[in-house]
Amino acid sequence: MTFPQVDRRMILRASILAAATSVTPGALRAATTCETESVLNPIIFQRADPHILRHGDDTYFFTASVPEYDRIILRRASTIGGLGKAEERTLWRRPEEGVMAGHIWAPEIHRIDGRWLIYFAAGNSDDVFHIRTYVLACAGEDPMADDWSVLGQLETPWDTFNLDATSFHHCGVDYLCWAQREPGIETNSNLYLAPLASPTTFAAPPARLTVPTLDWEIQGFKVNEGAAFLAHGDKVFLTYSASATDDRYAMGLLWAPADADLMDPASWTKSQQPVFTSAPERCIFGPGHNSFTTDECGRDVLVYHARDYQDIEGDPLYDPNRHARVQRFGYDSDGFPVFGQPVRSGPLRQDEPLFSQS
Repeated sequence: MTFPQVDRRMILRASILAAATSVTPGALRAATTCETESVLNPIIFQRADPHILRHGDDTYFFTASVPEYDRIILRRASTIGGLGKAEERTLWRRPEEGVMAGHIWAPEIHRIDGRWLIYFAAGNSDDVFHIRTYVLACAGEDPMADDWSVLGQLETPWDTFNLDATSFHHCGVDYLCWAQREPGIETNSNLYLAPLASPTTFAAPPARLTVPTLDWEIQGFKVNEGAAFLAHGDKVFLTYSASATDDRYAMGLLWAPADADLMDPASWTKSQQPVFTSAPERCIFGPGHNSFTTDECGRDVLVYHARDYQDIEGDPLYDPNRHARVQRFGYDSDGFPVFGQPVRSGPLRQDEPLFSQS
């Protein structure tokens, strides 16, 4: 399946570049104190489920779902802004038929035990929605140049729909968090957590962290998916996304004490309201499936996708215009992340207010 390049992309990019030329000298001075390259939102068009990994002091990797759902791509740049112009390499393509020959979704690149790995979800040629999680492994030390191959399938408790695996390291343990449909629970997906024994196996039985039950989580579909880990102060957080992948898509938040047993579901508290939602007045719709990184100055950055229009013809999954976006965020007096609203398309201001983003 291929999608045409739409005129609105060229129109939006032209308006963004025009806006960039109108940035005030003061704003430019603020940018040069930290950033080495300006950032324009969207940073990459038609790249959904975006994942940015900062490696070392001067390397950013970017991967995401492509509209054709047929391959895994990777970009590398020395700055976040540079990712938009960076060469994109195809690391792996789905086979012509059989297992993993269906939809390819939501890759994430991770460095675990000195090895480059990519978690991704794939369907089969005879059922593109027979979605399971698989792992790619890099044969060498250079993810952009060395060969990648399928290491295996993630061994989850049930042979059911599962996707959106993300890994994080906390207190000496490598964890995996993912979304899965559990038999006996009438939802599309819940969130689970387990320590890793290997890239494809767990060291302990998984813990179920959250089930979509809140009104904002069950719009169109009953979904908790797309988790991302964040540590700050004496707390750890897991953001996630919920509902259908249209303008109702939004981000939620779980948190736990940093010294708690993360495998105990009772350690986690769930926000009853979404923490990041559509902003129609800014023409940003369905923000979600986020990841986190830091900019060149070490400031926290939210990475997510969103559309710039609300009305969609047909199934939202086949609308190609979920674009990768970034923005800074801060924390309130209790140490909780405050994401504000999605910023408008155009130059990302380095002096953007952390909370109001008005």
